[in-house]
Amino acid sequence: MAEAEAKMKQFNGGGAGLDAERGRFPYCVVWTPIPVLTWLFPIIGHMGICTSTGVIRDFAGPYFVSEDNMAFGKPVKYWKLDPSKVYSTSPNAWDTAVHDASEEYKHRMHNLCCDNCHSHVALALNLMRYDNSTSWNMVKLCFFSLLYGKYVR
Repeated sequence: MAEAEAKMKQFNGGGAGLDAERGRFPYCVVWTPIPVLTWLFPIIGHMGICTSTGVIRDFAGPYFVSEDNMAFGKPVKYWKLDPSKVYSTSPNAWDTAVHDASEEYKHRMHNLCCDNCHSHVALALNLMRYDNSTSWNMVKLCFFSLLYGKYVR
């Protein structure tokens, strides 16, 4: 029985490889609320993107992209993406895109309205041409996260 419960926690609602206790969300976009701001405007929050091993990368402030330490706490929602929708011939295209987007954002000033954590995630998805698209942006990510995001259990 304990083994079955452990497997349920690891897969967390059908998402293979998810491990909320360890903070691992492979191939996911993750979201957490921003105190006060999210209370006033519930659709606004902080976003990050995870590597193939589930390591969270998020644009946390000016010239800083954190790794496995989201700026406003652990993710409360995740949106599991399909790595087969990455249009690239590179075997590590997902991780390369997340890395390249993170390196780019290490040289950018954070702007709450225009160039923020959502923009960082959008750049990663654009670089990997996720779902054969290079038009990922803050609005599209917000909409799809609301539509497809699941709460962490």
